[in-house]
Amino acid sequence: METTNSVEIVRTGNGWLCAEKPSGMSVHNHPGSDLLCVLERQIRADEDLMVALGAQEGFQIHPVHRLDQETSGLILVATDPDRLRYLSNLFQQGAVQKHYIALVHGNFDPPCDPFQVWDTPLSKQAGGRTDPRGKGKRVRSETRYRIMDQSPHYTLLEIELVTGRKHQIRRHAKLAGHPVTGDTRYGSKRSVEFLRENHAYDRLGLHSFKIEFILDTVPVIITSRQIPRQMTALLDQDRPK
Repeated sequence: METTNSVEIVRTGNGWLCAEKPSGMSVHNHPGSDLLCVLERQIRADEDLMVALGAQEGFQIHPVHRLDQETSGLILVATDPDRLRYLSNLFQQGAVQKHYIALVHGNFDPPCDPFQVWDTPLSKQAGGRTDPRGKGKRVRSETRYRIMDQSPHYTLLEIELVTGRKHQIRRHAKLAGHPVTGDTRYGSKRSVEFLRENHAYDRLGLHSFKIEFILDTVPVIITSRQIPRQMTALLDQDRPK
């Protein structure tokens, strides 16, 4: 699990910023060490950053959208209530494109089209290893994916979320027979233990890689600086020597 006393800030604007959340860091559930607390300390300690954000002394910081504790990568947060409402509305309207990188178990046949679709309906609540679809009413759920790279036992996927159900990528991957590597909730306990013991792989293989939206009529595209090294290293280690 990654731990840190600071996080990388990728982009700033008036009343908002985009940060790279490490895998294993909660967004707001661990006062003092979660993402919001770390970011607030960074902002208050950096006068130039305060100015760039237009933040006043009594500012409050809020996440604009969800990102699971186990998932790393880009997350938007707001330091201004008007910006929070504006960006939150974009997510609610489906006006934000979210792309992820996932390292999953198994291989795929070469597709005819660049992007394929997982569209099994899911409940709005999280499922589990034995019932990824979840209990209760199941609703439309769509995940687009394309193959980026493959080794004998693993595949690196680029994923676009069309809908936003809880744990959607992890649930769809499990249902497709390709659970995300290191997934303690939906993957097998045996595979998680194997990766930890043999490859020192102790994270979820899911990374928020790109976010696209329109801010005050201006297109904004934010891309993560790199795919996490643990994910690419596992893929490389699995290749024939």
